[in-house]
Amino acid sequence: MMQVTTTPAATAPSGAGAANKAALEKAAQQFEAIFLRQMIGAMRSASLAEGISDSSATEQFQSMADSRTADALAGSNSMGIAQLLIRQFGERVAPAAPSTGE
Repeated sequence: MMQVTTTPAATAPSGAGAANKAALEKAAQQFEAIFLRQMIGAMRSASLAEGISDSSATEQFQSMADSRTADALAGSNSMGIAQLLIRQFGERVAPAAPSTGE
């Protein structure tokens, strides 16, 4: 069994570090949304029955609805994928080194 441990950052990020953290959070949420879109699309394509109303317009509407559903799920943090990515890569996002003014 593999265990992942994290250590708290020594200082709170500020300035560019906070911007890096915000960028990481946004990227993690976008990754979760893409992952969920792919998962929902795979589930929909595994449908065993052919629908009476199957058409390109219906497929396009379903694709748009799936994207919105995936974005909503990712935005609500209900799956936790983004949180795991932030935990995994958050330590690598270090605050910017203070400038010496030289």
